[in-house]
Amino acid sequence: MNPNIKGDYQPSYWELQSFFNHIDVAILGSGIVGLSAAIYLKNQHPSLHVVILERGILPTGASTRNAGFTCFGSLSELIDDLQNNNESEVLELVSKRWEGLMRLRERVGDVALRYKGFGNYEIFTPEEVTSFENCKEQIPYFNEKLKGIINHHEVFKVADQKIAHFGFSGVQHLIHNQAEGQIHTGEMMKALLETATRKGVRIFNGVTIKNFQETAAGVELVTTAEQVLRCNKLLVATNGFSQHLLPELALQPARNQVLITEPIPNLRCKACFHYDRGYVYFRGIDNRILLGGRRNLALEQETTDEFGTTEDIKAALLKLLHEVILPERKVEVAHWWSGIMGVGAVKKPIVKKVGNHIVVAVRMGGMGVAIGSLVGEEGAKLVL
Repeated sequence: MNPNIKGDYQPSYWELQSFFNHIDVAILGSGIVGLSAAIYLKNQHPSLHVVILERGILPTGASTRNAGFTCFGSLSELIDDLQNNNESEVLELVSKRWEGLMRLRERVGDVALRYKGFGNYEIFTPEEVTSFENCKEQIPYFNEKLKGIINHHEVFKVADQKIAHFGFSGVQHLIHNQAEGQIHTGEMMKALLETATRKGVRIFNGVTIKNFQETAAGVELVTTAEQVLRCNKLLVATNGFSQHLLPELALQPARNQVLITEPIPNLRCKACFHYDRGYVYFRGIDNRILLGGRRNLALEQETTDEFGTTEDIKAALLKLLHEVILPERKVEVAHWWSGIMGVGAVKKPIVKKVGNHIVVAVRMGGMGVAIGSLVGEEGAKLVL
């Protein structure tokens, strides 16, 4: 399957018989959505032969490359969403994100997730006084609307008294979301992979599908090594990479660049933080700061499914790190990486049939941790 293998490599009789024979459901992508779908299918029908095909050594995209926020939307982001969607659409999406988070915590468990309910904070600089005042004015409205979804009587509240504790500079206001938390992304994915494997899901890494074709009996998948695999049903869960296979989808890739610092003595920043309508995010983890985003500064450039970092985004993130988050402290960056999300003009995921035997479950809108578990289940139900 690996295109790096030289020569006309074809699978043996044994490989075809033992690994790729009589596939009931093939799932493209071993991220949160794909694994959740596979686990759901095996829970409902243990005898199903479910195979996941993943092009990377690990899930490639955003599932193992995100910040680990269990968030359903910062206040400024939700207000921004109301500019483009009606109230029922925005609240429905929040409800699905919350339900997805609960499903993830039930499936994996808070201990395995390393879940911490510290809440998330949104920061506002002096230049954003108008935005803060607008958010503050909307707090009672959103608290009332979210009470029936989250069962929390005061989700959002102003928390300016915490600014000094965190040691920020140039931050004038904080709004605390008391219902959100944080997880360890790597441990989450490890647990989901182990659960799927334990239930009998076969996961094949290093397999890239370049196209597929529906037939009367099912679906034929063609790999980049020109090998043909067959399955009865196909679920596409490749999120930001899905346009290569289904260009008609209303979906675009979106790259986020991320850094993590070297360990910082006496780090007080333990919670998670949003900034600029969710386009920037940072948190404390293992006595380090993880900081990412800023793609809104170069949207056309960051509308890509190519991994990597760029000097303009890196400079913007470093400026925020050194001038706002950790002012007057010497801190070194240990590592940079990037992740690829799937976004669109609207934030609602795409979960639908695109053929008699083919289902797509994509476009997480940067909220894969929150909504991915539920979207995977919804896609699996359409497959059955």
